[in-house]
Amino acid sequence: METINILLALLIFGVFHSIMATIGFKAMMLSLMGERAYLGLYRFLYNIVSVVTFAPVLLWAAVEPGENLWSLDGGMALLFLGVQLAGLLGLLISLLQIDGMRFIGLKQLAAYLNGDKLPLPPEPLILNGVYRLVRHPLYLFSLMFIWFLPTMSAAAFGLALGATLYFVLGSLLEEQRLVREFGKPYLDYQQEVPWMIPFVRLPRKYPAEP
Repeated sequence: METINILLALLIFGVFHSIMATIGFKAMMLSLMGERAYLGLYRFLYNIVSVVTFAPVLLWAAVEPGENLWSLDGGMALLFLGVQLAGLLGLLISLLQIDGMRFIGLKQLAAYLNGDKLPLPPEPLILNGVYRLVRHPLYLFSLMFIWFLPTMSAAAFGLALGATLYFVLGSLLEEQRLVREFGKPYLDYQQEVPWMIPFVRLPRKYPAEP
Protein backbone atom coordinates (compact mmCIF):
# COMPACT_ATOMS: atom_id res chain seq x y z
CA MET A 1 0.00 0.00 0.00
CA GLU A 2 2.85 2.36 0.84
CA THR A 3 4.29 1.81 -2.65
CA ILE A 4 1.03 2.93 -4.27
CA ASN A 5 0.69 5.91 -1.92
CA ILE A 6 4.20 7.10 -2.74
CA LEU A 7 3.60 6.63 -6.47
CA LEU A 8 0.43 8.73 -6.25
CA ALA A 9 2.29 11.43 -4.32
CA LEU A 10 5.04 11.38 -6.94
CA LEU A 11 2.45 11.63 -9.68
CA ILE A 12 1.05 14.80 -8.13
CA PHE A 13 4.58 16.19 -7.75
CA GLY A 14 5.46 15.20 -11.32
CA VAL A 15 2.38 16.89 -12.79
CA PHE A 16 3.06 20.10 -10.86
CA HIS A 17 6.77 19.98 -11.73
CA SER A 18 6.02 19.36 -15.41
CA ILE A 19 3.53 22.22 -15.60
CA MET A 20 6.23 24.58 -14.35
CA ALA A 21 8.50 23.39 -17.14
CA THR A 22 6.01 23.93 -19.98
CA ILE A 23 6.46 26.69 -22.53
CA GLY A 24 3.05 28.12 -21.68
CA PHE A 25 3.78 28.41 -17.96
CA LYS A 26 7.20 29.92 -18.64
CA ALA A 27 5.61 32.45 -21.00
CA MET A 28 3.12 33.40 -18.28
CA MET A 29 5.93 33.86 -15.74
CA LEU A 30 7.91 35.91 -18.26
CA SER A 31 4.93 38.20 -18.66
CA LEU A 32 4.42 38.53 -14.90
CA MET A 33 8.05 38.91 -13.89
CA GLY A 34 9.47 40.84 -16.81
CA GLU A 35 12.28 39.60 -19.03
CA ARG A 36 15.31 40.37 -16.86
CA ALA A 37 13.77 39.06 -13.62
CA TYR A 38 12.59 35.94 -15.41
CA LEU A 39 16.02 35.23 -16.93
CA GLY A 40 17.77 35.85 -13.63
CA LEU A 41 15.40 34.29 -11.12
CA TYR A 42 13.16 31.67 -12.70
CA ARG A 43 15.60 28.74 -12.84
CA PHE A 44 16.62 29.20 -9.20
CA LEU A 45 13.01 29.62 -8.03
CA TYR A 46 11.99 26.59 -10.09
CA ASN A 47 14.56 24.43 -8.28
CA ILE A 48 13.61 25.82 -4.88
CA VAL A 49 9.93 25.06 -5.47
CA SER A 50 10.85 21.57 -6.71
CA VAL A 51 12.81 20.82 -3.54
CA VAL A 52 10.09 22.21 -1.26
CA THR A 53 7.32 20.24 -2.99
CA PHE A 54 9.37 17.02 -3.10
CA ALA A 55 10.35 17.18 0.58
CA PRO A 56 6.90 16.04 1.86
CA VAL A 57 7.12 12.93 -0.34
CA LEU A 58 10.50 12.03 1.18
CA LEU A 59 9.19 12.74 4.67
CA TRP A 60 6.16 10.51 4.06
CA ALA A 61 8.43 7.70 2.85
CA ALA A 62 10.57 8.06 5.97
CA VAL A 63 7.64 8.17 8.41
CA GLU A 64 5.60 5.41 6.71
CA PRO A 65 8.20 3.10 5.12
CA GLY A 66 5.98 0.01 5.12
CA GLU A 67 7.37 -3.51 5.02
CA ASN A 68 10.88 -4.31 3.86
CA LEU A 69 10.95 -5.90 0.43
CA TRP A 70 14.55 -6.95 0.93
CA SER A 71 17.20 -6.51 3.58
CA LEU A 72 20.70 -7.64 2.68
CA ASP A 73 23.75 -8.24 4.81
CA GLY A 74 27.26 -9.54 4.38
CA GLY A 75 28.79 -9.56 0.92
CA MET A 76 25.59 -8.65 -0.93
CA ALA A 77 25.08 -5.59 1.26
CA LEU A 78 28.67 -4.51 0.55
CA LEU A 79 28.11 -5.05 -3.17
CA PHE A 80 24.99 -2.87 -3.14
CA LEU A 81 26.80 -0.20 -1.14
CA GLY A 82 29.61 -0.30 -3.68
CA VAL A 83 27.16 0.28 -6.52
CA GLN A 84 25.64 3.17 -4.57
CA LEU A 85 29.09 4.68 -4.03
CA ALA A 86 29.84 4.36 -7.74
CA GLY A 87 26.53 6.07 -8.43
CA LEU A 88 27.39 8.97 -6.14
CA LEU A 89 30.85 9.37 -7.67
CA GLY A 90 29.41 9.20 -11.17
CA LEU A 91 26.77 11.76 -10.25
CA LEU A 92 29.44 14.11 -8.91
CA ILE A 93 31.57 13.72 -12.05
CA SER A 94 28.51 14.32 -14.25
CA LEU A 95 27.71 17.53 -12.39
CA LEU A 96 31.32 18.70 -12.60
CA GLN A 97 31.28 18.23 -16.38
CA ILE A 98 28.39 20.62 -16.78
CA ASP A 99 27.91 24.07 -15.30
CA GLY A 100 26.44 23.03 -11.95
CA MET A 101 25.93 26.59 -10.76
CA ARG A 102 23.95 27.33 -13.91
CA PHE A 103 22.02 24.06 -13.56
CA ILE A 104 20.90 25.11 -10.07
CA GLY A 105 20.20 28.66 -11.19
CA LEU A 106 22.76 30.39 -8.97
CA LYS A 107 24.76 31.72 -11.91
CA GLN A 108 21.68 33.42 -13.36
CA LEU A 109 20.77 34.75 -9.92
CA ALA A 110 24.26 36.20 -9.43
CA ALA A 111 24.14 37.87 -12.84
CA TYR A 112 20.75 39.37 -12.02
CA LEU A 113 21.86 40.71 -8.63
CA ASN A 114 25.17 42.05 -9.99
CA GLY A 115 23.53 43.77 -12.94
CA ASP A 116 25.39 41.59 -15.44
CA LYS A 117 24.12 40.80 -18.93
CA LEU A 118 21.27 38.31 -19.31
CA PRO A 119 20.60 35.84 -20.77
CA LEU A 120 23.83 34.00 -20.15
CA PRO A 121 25.79 32.75 -23.20
CA PRO A 122 24.42 29.49 -24.67
CA GLU A 123 25.61 26.29 -23.01
CA PRO A 124 27.97 24.10 -25.05
CA LEU A 125 27.02 20.55 -26.03
CA ILE A 126 28.93 18.18 -23.71
CA LEU A 127 30.01 15.04 -25.56
CA ASN A 128 33.04 13.80 -23.60
CA GLY A 129 33.79 12.15 -20.26
CA VAL A 130 30.88 10.27 -18.73
CA TYR A 131 28.72 11.69 -21.52
CA ARG A 132 30.48 9.19 -23.82
CA LEU A 133 29.19 6.37 -21.63
CA VAL A 134 25.50 7.31 -21.87
CA ARG A 135 23.61 10.38 -23.01
CA HIS A 136 22.00 10.85 -19.57
CA PRO A 137 24.61 10.08 -16.91
CA LEU A 138 22.86 12.19 -14.28
CA TYR A 139 19.83 9.91 -14.50
CA LEU A 140 21.85 6.70 -14.74
CA PHE A 141 23.96 7.37 -11.66
CA SER A 142 20.95 8.62 -9.69
CA LEU A 143 19.12 5.37 -10.44
CA MET A 144 22.16 3.35 -9.38
CA PHE A 145 22.00 5.01 -5.98
CA ILE A 146 18.21 4.75 -5.67
CA TRP A 147 17.79 1.10 -6.66
CA PHE A 148 20.77 -0.44 -4.86
CA LEU A 149 19.63 0.19 -1.30
CA PRO A 150 20.76 -2.72 0.90
CA THR A 151 17.40 -2.39 2.69
CA MET A 152 14.46 -1.57 0.43
CA SER A 153 11.16 -0.61 2.06
CA ALA A 154 7.85 -0.53 0.22
CA ALA A 155 7.91 3.29 0.29
CA ALA A 156 11.49 3.42 -1.03
CA PHE A 157 10.48 0.99 -3.77
CA GLY A 158 7.69 3.38 -4.76
CA LEU A 159 10.19 6.23 -4.86
CA ALA A 160 12.51 4.17 -7.06
CA LEU A 161 9.72 3.25 -9.47
CA GLY A 162 8.47 6.82 -9.67
CA ALA A 163 11.95 8.24 -10.17
CA THR A 164 12.65 5.72 -12.94
CA LEU A 165 9.48 6.65 -14.82
CA TYR A 166 10.17 10.35 -14.32
CA PHE A 167 13.74 10.05 -15.59
CA VAL A 168 12.67 8.06 -18.64
CA LEU A 169 10.01 10.58 -19.62
CA GLY A 170 12.26 13.50 -18.73
CA SER A 171 15.09 12.17 -20.87
CA LEU A 172 12.81 11.87 -23.91
CA LEU A 173 11.59 15.44 -23.52
CA GLU A 174 15.11 16.67 -22.91
CA GLU A 175 16.34 15.00 -26.10
CA GLN A 176 13.64 16.71 -28.13
CA ARG A 177 14.85 20.05 -26.77
CA LEU A 178 18.50 19.21 -27.49
CA VAL A 179 17.71 18.19 -31.07
CA ARG A 180 15.94 21.52 -31.59
CA GLU A 181 18.84 23.40 -30.02
CA PHE A 182 21.86 21.62 -31.55
CA GLY A 183 20.46 19.86 -34.62
CA LYS A 184 22.73 17.40 -36.47
CA PRO A 185 25.56 17.27 -33.86
CA TYR A 186 23.09 15.96 -31.31
CA LEU A 187 21.45 13.59 -33.80
CA ASP A 188 24.90 12.12 -34.50
CA TYR A 189 25.56 11.88 -30.77
CA GLN A 190 22.28 9.97 -30.30
CA GLN A 191 23.39 7.40 -32.84
CA GLU A 192 26.86 7.00 -31.37
CA VAL A 193 26.19 6.92 -27.61
CA PRO A 194 23.70 4.74 -25.68
CA TRP A 195 20.63 6.39 -24.15
CA MET A 196 20.78 5.50 -20.44
CA ILE A 197 22.01 1.88 -20.31
CA PRO A 198 25.77 1.57 -20.93
CA PHE A 199 26.80 -0.43 -24.02
CA VAL A 200 23.16 -0.91 -25.07
CA ARG A 201 22.06 1.00 -28.15
CA LEU A 202 18.35 0.96 -28.84
CA PRO A 203 17.54 0.96 -32.58
CA ARG A 204 15.84 4.16 -33.57
CA LYS A 205 15.34 6.15 -36.75
CA TYR A 206 16.02 9.80 -36.12
CA PRO A 207 14.42 12.61 -38.06
CA ALA A 208 16.30 14.76 -40.47
CA GLU A 209 18.04 17.84 -39.13
CA PRO A 210 15.46 20.53 -38.26
